[in-house]
Amino acid sequence: MATSAVAPRLRGGKAISALLLGALFWGMLWWPLKALGGIGVSGSIVQVFAYGLAALILLPFALRSMREWREQLGVLAIITLMGGWANASLVTSLTEGSVVRVMLLFFLAPVWTILAARIFLGEAFTRMRLVSLLLALLGLAATLGGPQLFSTPLSMVDLLALSSGLAFALNNVAVRVGHRLADSVRSTAMIGGCALIALGFLSFGAKPIPTLDVAQASSMLVFGLLWILPGTLATFYGVARLDAGKAGILLLSELVVAVFSAVLIGGEHLSWREVLGGILILSAAVIEACTEISARPHEQTV
Repeated sequence: MATSAVAPRLRGGKAISALLLGALFWGMLWWPLKALGGIGVSGSIVQVFAYGLAALILLPFALRSMREWREQLGVLAIITLMGGWANASLVTSLTEGSVVRVMLLFFLAPVWTILAARIFLGEAFTRMRLVSLLLALLGLAATLGGPQLFSTPLSMVDLLALSSGLAFALNNVAVRVGHRLADSVRSTAMIGGCALIALGFLSFGAKPIPTLDVAQASSMLVFGLLWILPGTLATFYGVARLDAGKAGILLLSELVVAVFSAVLIGGEHLSWREVLGGILILSAAVIEACTEISARPHEQTV
């Protein structure tokens, strides 16, 4: 009896550790991206090489469950498109813009998830979810400049960051529909989709594709093997073994890591509007995650 009780706690502890490790990788994602940019490698090229390599490594594991996902090709295509766009636009905006601002705009994803779940899955608006929605929208307004929001046009980086969160929310809805898909299949689709969309960015971009030297190519391969791949595996391991609410709360540490690392290491400065916006957006995400927990009171870690 004692052994059977301890085992789930140990698995739960591993899942929490894995999620926190994944949050560390993704929260610090801006750091290697900025470093690669410093040696002349753009965000799109990084994604094609690094994310493409990670997807190729995961592909054999995804092919093992081909019988399962052949019947859900439509859902898998949406995950590839939405998950790929979420990653590609986030990486591009992190490379070009302010880390703090981009991450705050991206973490409006729980709000878009609420709306998308209502539209596509018929999930009801609870009172707490409406509060979460209101707080997030106020946080968005504060982050984008407060009273100047409607007088100043959004930059391309802002639009990419917002679209990243929206695409991630739609991806989450698709994942709920295709919940029987193996983690290896979903992660391969998202990462591979990112590489494909980034290739489109390169092909239709105004800048010519530069020729890479050995040092640049090696740096991107190392980034894919030692950053993208372990970060992806750690996150999916944790998400698969925790309920959605608990995982959502733990994943918020990604935003905390990103903001503090950008300020302490990247030399960025927080305005009072960004601080206020961050508090409101974090509060909204916590409320939404707690709503997920209360909706599954009897769900246990497996």
